[in-house]
Amino acid sequence: MSRSVPILLLCMALGPSHNSRAESIGELRFHLPSQTTGSADSIPKVTLRGRDARWQLAVSAQQRDVTRDVVYRVEPPQIAQVDDTGFITPLATGSAVVTARLMGETGEVAASLAVDIVGMEQTLPVNFPNQVIPIFTKLGCNSGGCHGKAAGQAGFKLSLLGFEPQEDYAHLVHESRGRRVFPAQPSKSLLLEKATNESPHGGGQRLELDSHEYRVLQRWIAGGLPYGEDSQPRVTGIEVIPAQARLATSATQQLSVVATYSDGTIEDITRTAQYESNNTDLADVTQRGLVSLTDRTGDVAVMARYQGQVAVFRATIPLGISVENLPPARNQVDELVFQKLKSLGIPPSAICDDSTFIRRVTLDLTGRLPTIEETRDFLSDTNEQKFDRTVDRLLESIEHAEFFAKKWSTILRNRRTSAGHQFGSFAFFDWLRNSFHQNKPYDEFVRELLTASGSLESNPAVAWLREVSTTESRVEDAAQLFLGQRIQCARCHHHPFEKWSQGDYYHLSAFFSKVSRKDGPTPEEPRFVSRIGSATAKHPRTGQDLAPAGLGATPLSLEASRDPREDLVDWMIAPDNPFFARSLVNRYWKHFFAVGLVEPEDDMRVTNPATNPELLDGLAETFTRTDYDLRGLLRLICTSTTYRLSSDASENNRSDNSYSRYYPKRHQAEVMLDAVDQLLQTHTHFDGMPAETRAVSLPDTNFSSYFLDVFGKPDSATACECERTQEATLAQSLHLLNSKEIQAKLVTSQKPVGTSWRLPTLNFVE
Repeated sequence: MSRSVPILLLCMALGPSHNSRAESIGELRFHLPSQTTGSADSIPKVTLRGRDARWQLAVSAQQRDVTRDVVYRVEPPQIAQVDDTGFITPLATGSAVVTARLMGETGEVAASLAVDIVGMEQTLPVNFPNQVIPIFTKLGCNSGGCHGKAAGQAGFKLSLLGFEPQEDYAHLVHESRGRRVFPAQPSKSLLLEKATNESPHGGGQRLELDSHEYRVLQRWIAGGLPYGEDSQPRVTGIEVIPAQARLATSATQQLSVVATYSDGTIEDITRTAQYESNNTDLADVTQRGLVSLTDRTGDVAVMARYQGQVAVFRATIPLGISVENLPPARNQVDELVFQKLKSLGIPPSAICDDSTFIRRVTLDLTGRLPTIEETRDFLSDTNEQKFDRTVDRLLESIEHAEFFAKKWSTILRNRRTSAGHQFGSFAFFDWLRNSFHQNKPYDEFVRELLTASGSLESNPAVAWLREVSTTESRVEDAAQLFLGQRIQCARCHHHPFEKWSQGDYYHLSAFFSKVSRKDGPTPEEPRFVSRIGSATAKHPRTGQDLAPAGLGATPLSLEASRDPREDLVDWMIAPDNPFFARSLVNRYWKHFFAVGLVEPEDDMRVTNPATNPELLDGLAETFTRTDYDLRGLLRLICTSTTYRLSSDASENNRSDNSYSRYYPKRHQAEVMLDAVDQLLQTHTHFDGMPAETRAVSLPDTNFSSYFLDVFGKPDSATACECERTQEATLAQSLHLLNSKEIQAKLVTSQKPVGTSWRLPTLNFVE
């Protein structure tokens, strides 16, 4: 965490009431790193080392960024200079004091910062990994769209985002007879001429001749192209300052980013780091770290990335309305959601009517519409406990088990690529359905799946191993499904938006290294066993054998006879695992509210924080404490007042992303087809299935149905729920209006005897 250092110094206006005049515009604050020396009673100090050092100031007053509004003064002026954006440039070795002054309508306040500048008289060699590579990354030279792609660009190749500096050095200095760099006349180096567009460059101009980056590259070339010593400090982490802020709509916030090195020193890297907003509808960020908010309210995060390290700035943007008379909080969900809404000043919508609730909860828990009898009974019941009783009844139904088995069957890739796969896919679906009908604890469910061994007949869970047939796909699917971590990038290079390296990927891969496929009764029904031997995975670049280790965990030394997958699950389900419970909670939250606390639901990076982290952490802690009780989690969500809020938006919460209302969502293709059949009292026939089989009960996604295809049925080719498309299309409308399938259902539907029949309106959302 950064610390905000309040410096109440001199109020420049004269007179006995100068303190009150200063308070009218508040204290001026320098936002500084956590390592900054000084105390609340003295002027804080930062140190700039060498002629390449810079420092970006971040100044605020009354929770408002004023970095570009204050007037800066340096004493003595020959030591450093500060421009209007608060950017400090050293001029000479020595000590100086930077004073920022802000004038308000009723007075002026000031704050001061001590600056020590050392090493200006020395010309230190430029370090290639620490100074040159970050420039390439900042300018986009080593991005995937330029020289960082697999084949390089125009004969010049760099490692993606500079994660392999030794290879980059070889490509730049030794290839093409050294024509890219010319130490005898650095300015004539092809590297600089291309970057400044003096020589034709497909990427256009990337550098200005008088820029700091140009001078660093020129000095590196003139200095004989040094690589740097292995003993030199390396980056161990970065910090964004401030780490979080509460800002008004349309406000700006200047960020400052510092890197910490292995020798304990810190360096400002604000203009070398890369930035990205996780929600451009709420905020944009320049490449100099200036965040600009839009006129919308909510929470937004800005990622800073440098040398494989990442950090996040979070901004809360309140609407500013006083929220009173909130609906009654029924449980933990409401307490944490309403706390957030009060903080943001966003009033929630009213509670929905009972008919909406019974329809909503039946669809969300069982994938079907409520029957007429269920609806009548619920509407006539005046007992407040009817909501809890209805949720419990639905959770215990076989329809619920089938609906959620369908959900998991899809993302666990339960599909038939040949006729011989039918037994395995049907058995796997049946195993899933029984697991949910028995309310098997989630940790047991995951253990049985990931450690499955034997044949499909004796252990249907091995169907997952059959479909996810390579070690790479198993480790990637397991991480995405049960940890919320998309680590596919780390298979080939350091993850661009996370801290996971190739080493982390292959440490995790070692858990699946002993899984062996054996012949079964048929080629489509193999057996799987864990063979005897060491559990290791070979690092593709270094050739090192890596032992099993969870993400961020210590490598394990296991006996040759032990199945390492058991240890993988042990690590996953440990109460202190930061991924396991949070991933499931977020996935299920999105199932009910259409928008996850983290989006996408299986991309839970530190650089992609939750919109309500307290809610996510609170539900994950409860889920863990209750022994991973899936029904308990669903009951907690569905019996909350938050779940019962109306989907009708008010003027004040129309663009809210903090669950001040229920977000309408389109029904899944299978739910839509079942709803049509239920309304028209017809049945859709699926080859090889009993006559009254629901679409949501189909064991896999390989049943032929144009209706399901046109409404977005997934193919189950990946572990991502994004395969299921929810967009409205013209083909869907035409199918409902003109297709022979729908016309046949209208003609052959069984109307109740002795009653008039009217086709109900089909709602595609809510």
